[in-house]
This record gives sequence, C-alpha cells and structure tokens, in this order.
Amino acid sequence: MEKIASFTVDHLRLERGVYISRKDVFGGQTITSFDLRMTKPNAEPVMNTAEIHTIEHLGATFLRNHPQFKNKIVYFGPMGCRTGFYMLLAGDYASIEALPLVIEMFEFIRDFDEAIPGAAAKDCGNYLDMNLPMARYIAKRYLEETLYKAGSQNLNYPA
Repeated sequence: MEKIASFTVDHLRLERGVYISRKDVFGGQTITSFDLRMTKPNAEPVMNTAEIHTIEHLGATFLRNHPQFKNKIVYFGPMGCRTGFYMLLAGDYASIEALPLVIEMFEFIRDFDEAIPGAAAKDCGNYLDMNLPMARYIAKRYLEETLYKAGSQNLNYPA
C-alpha cells in the first residue's frame, strides 16, 4: 500500500509553522490543505483534548464568519496526533498567502474572553471538554514563537 502524503514528511525535522499539506482538485476547483503545526512533533508535549476542542470551536467559528474567507472554508479541525490542525481552503494558495488569515484567527483565539460558541449540550457532543485559558495560552505561544516571525523553515516542509 502507498504511504499517504502526510506520512512522507520528516516529522523529526518538522518545526512549528503553516505548511501546504496537499492540493487536490474537485470539479475543477483546487482545494488547498494547510498543516497548522502548533507543536514540534516528537519533541514537545502534544495538546490536550480540552484545548484542542476549544481551539476547534473558536477557529471554526472565526473562519466561517470571516468576511473574505467564509465562503472558501472547506474544513478546520485537529490532527489525530494532537500537534496541530488542518485548514482546507477552496482555491490554490501558498503558505505565505494563508499566513495573515492564520495570524488573525489565532489573535482572535488568544483574545477571546466570552462564552465559547457551541459549548452547550444541545450544540456539541462533548461540550464539557473545553479549556479556554489553555487554548488562549497555546494561541499566544503559537503567535509569538512561530507565526509572527515565520520564515521559510516554518512555511515549507523540510526537504
């Protein structure tokens, strides 16, 4: 069986960043899948489910309400390894083009101090598993240590 693309990335050399995971074409439309890597794989602790779940609710709400991108959001959700998120956009994008949107989203998460959207029993299948303070901390760390000073090592997978 062929390895899927994400398993061919050298996770021992992968830094935190915003990467193009893959590009697919459906019905003539390119879908760009972004790897939003928030922790260094196999070197830093992974995120816990409560903060991942909170970031998912806040990130999805932000993206699906964004004035420019709301109609281009295909998906936003966590990686199974708990080191980051996937963001899928309709369109053919480069990492550097998505960086301002990702920064804006994580600034929104860092600064969010209200009731978490969808964090109610009727809206979510696991609404109690949320941790806003930790989600805000992780968003701040990702912004300050990676996104605000992203270079080629944070925007292109290691060769």
